[in-house]
Amino acid sequence: MGFSRGTAAVRKRGCIMLIHTLPMGDEVHFYDYALVIPFCGKRKVLSTSPLNGGYREDIQAVFNYDSHPGLGVESVMEEDTYEEHIKNIASSLGLDAATAAGLVTAANMENVSLQSETFEDLTVTAIATGGLSVNGGRVGDPASWHERSGRNEHTAHGTVNIILYISANLSPGCMTRAVVTCTEAKSAAIQELQEGSQYSRGLATGSGTDGTIIVSNAESDIYLTNAGKHCKLGELIGRTVLCAVKEALKKQTGLSPEMQHSALRRLKRFGVTSTRIYDCHIAKPGEDKLGRPWFSHHLELLERRGDVLAMTSCLTQLFDELDWGLLSAGEMTAAAQMLAGNLAAAIGVGHAWLPVSSGSKDQAIQGVIDNWIRLLALGTAAYSADDA
Repeated sequence: MGFSRGTAAVRKRGCIMLIHTLPMGDEVHFYDYALVIPFCGKRKVLSTSPLNGGYREDIQAVFNYDSHPGLGVESVMEEDTYEEHIKNIASSLGLDAATAAGLVTAANMENVSLQSETFEDLTVTAIATGGLSVNGGRVGDPASWHERSGRNEHTAHGTVNIILYISANLSPGCMTRAVVTCTEAKSAAIQELQEGSQYSRGLATGSGTDGTIIVSNAESDIYLTNAGKHCKLGELIGRTVLCAVKEALKKQTGLSPEMQHSALRRLKRFGVTSTRIYDCHIAKPGEDKLGRPWFSHHLELLERRGDVLAMTSCLTQLFDELDWGLLSAGEMTAAAQMLAGNLAAAIGVGHAWLPVSSGSKDQAIQGVIDNWIRLLALGTAAYSADDA
């Protein structure tokens, strides 16, 4: 579920919309760049919000706020601490900051995805917004700052934010387990999209500013104590979050299976660009050189071919398994050389494999990448000749 926002560059206050009513009667409202959910009954909340975060039973409303001021304008934190910043946001939304918990993002609220599933007397609803193109990363990537004296760096660049609504009454331990299952589902969605980290050559597992709010109905007669993968609650959390995160990412930045059906997209996290491939083409002596626009056109045709993409996907899996310690540098290189031979045959070019150093993981991967770039450059030129 989502709704259209019209012109992306225009941000206006005053648009108020009821977009969904949850099973417990709570309503999801959209206004002033925010999704706001005031409670109509007693709720338990477990959240990562800097404002009233952790486990609480006195929260009266939750929200997800788009802090991006507009195209070409930098987002700034208006207070000394992130908590005070979000407290001001809560007040501006007409909420009591003492009993509200909220998340902040640069994703547009009109790109929200709302997914709900029911099994017998249990309903789980996932409300997600998100973007990974700026600060998507892999857990364990190098950090950019260290918190000191309670001061935080305000970095709401992309952010996958999830509000997870559960119609049953959950124990505190169950709510904590729900956060784990929700996070696993989010990471699984990103993994299935094969999106790379912006800070390493690994696959992303989320953004550096992701937030989660779990809400359960404290008034329900259904009392649950387990949200793991073996129980129905865990299954519903996994299914709704997986779908909501994928849809939100597609709406916000276009990230989708269609976008990822590209050899260049798969190789981006290893430093491969169309410019590197073109530079390889013009550096090859003794042949007529294609102009950049003509070359780029035929490169796109080639790198989106199913066979080229499939072999490139296999190549990136080899790189990952080398980084994870599942393959040695020599084993990865030998398999990559076989793939290169298959790729050369598929695109109809001759290719002499250049020796690859196995002195380190970085050297082995870079050597294989250089061979793959040469193949794509040769294949693009051959594609152009066939089209002439």
